[in-house]
Amino acid sequence: MGNKLPKIIINCGDPSGIGLDLLVFLAEKPFNACITILANKEALMKRAELHGKKILFQKDPSLHKGEGFLYVKNVNYENIVAPGIPDKKNALAQLRMIDYAVNECIATNYDALVTLPISKKILSDSAKKFTGHTEYIAKLSNLKQQEVMMLAHENFRVALVTTHIPLSDVPKIITREKLEQIITTLDRELKIKFKILAPRITVTGLNPHAGENGEFGSEEQDVIMPVIKKMNRKGYNLFGPLPADTAFTPHIIKKTDSFLAMFHDQGLAPFKALSFGKGVNITLGLPFIRTSVDHGTAFDIVGSKKIDSSSFFEAIHMAIELSK
Repeated sequence: MGNKLPKIIINCGDPSGIGLDLLVFLAEKPFNACITILANKEALMKRAELHGKKILFQKDPSLHKGEGFLYVKNVNYENIVAPGIPDKKNALAQLRMIDYAVNECIATNYDALVTLPISKKILSDSAKKFTGHTEYIAKLSNLKQQEVMMLAHENFRVALVTTHIPLSDVPKIITREKLEQIITTLDRELKIKFKILAPRITVTGLNPHAGENGEFGSEEQDVIMPVIKKMNRKGYNLFGPLPADTAFTPHIIKKTDSFLAMFHDQGLAPFKALSFGKGVNITLGLPFIRTSVDHGTAFDIVGSKKIDSSSFFEAIHMAIELSK
């Protein structure tokens, strides 16, 4: 990319959630990038008023100086946006916004996509369940479940084998093939995106005590260990399976480039306990860069002084860094 400014597109997420509040704060924070925002201008101005601020709109995208200006592509909703009160009638516009941003990134009109929180409940209906940004974006990118969700804060990274599925389905989904595919993507992306030459990946077990030699389940012996041994023979740098309750200790974190946890809460509970509000959600395996915040829509604190913009600014910073 040389000295060209990275072009970042930011999707406001659920307009009733804290996405718009965070965009109001972004107007006053400089970033070394051209930033385009997808949001409703009217709703953004009203949200700024709740914070006693005024938003000014740029006519063209240029360096984001943080002087109160935003470059916004207007999104129209069916209903007027009510702060803190989600509206199913505005769901379709939210999905179209994600579709637009993803297609623009695939067409290389932008270097990275930063997404703000959405509500899975609002975007789901009786016919179709919305399982999450990560899965939806991967599907739009024709990835067919090859994406990897990873949360990162500085050198602490946690990737997941399974994401937004019921706990009862986890063991069925973790096959040798799936595990190999996830490890391949994770290793490759750590090398390419994070410039880590020989990534050290610490893999957790699925069961308590990593199965205790088959006492508490056989997944470690039947699936996880054989994959680790096979891939290490090929030159990978995998450790485990470690019991998840002792894997996330300071000395192991220090010598790990990325953890690979078997399911959502197993990996994200320790991650968020150690770095909540500062973490960045990154989707690995996409044909473009996508980062996101590590929190939800927080409808209950919209318009208040309780909002912390750290994770959002980290997500933009990470998107810019990875774009280089």
